[in-house]
Parts: sequence; structure tokens; C-alpha cells
Amino acid sequence: MRIRRILTAFIATAALAGLGLTGAATAGATTGATGATTHAAPTDAAPTVGECEDGGGTVDWATNTCKGGKYDGQKID
Repeated sequence: MRIRRILTAFIATAALAGLGLTGAATAGATTGATGATTHAAPTDAAPTVGECEDGGGTVDWATNTCKGGKYDGQKID
């Protein structure tokens, strides 16, 4: 009986937080077993300074590239 109440409280908390059980399972599966982050594939359009910073990177003004984050190594527009 106690386990049922704990399980019900967990599901209710997840539902109130907006994390459906399938969403929580999917979020865990997308990071993979290694926990490695993915980088955006290079495209024809170069990211802007704001996109580089929003993606978690910093702008290297000496080489005009984005360092780290989603746009790592790409030239800045």
C-alpha cells in the first residue's frame, strides 16, 4: 500500500511538472549511453554571433569562429 502511494505521488509530480512519462524516457534515451553532446551539422548558412552564444559557444574573434557549443568550429557570419 505504501509503495502504491509513493508511485502515485511520483506520477502526479511528473504530470504536474509537465514531464509525461514518455517524455522523461525519451529525454534519457536521446543523450545516449556515453552522454556525448551532438554538434550541428555544417550548413551553407554561417551562424551569427547571437546563435553561437545561444548554442553554448563563445566567439573567437581572432579566427572569426565559434568555439564550443552547438556551432563549434563554424565560421561566424
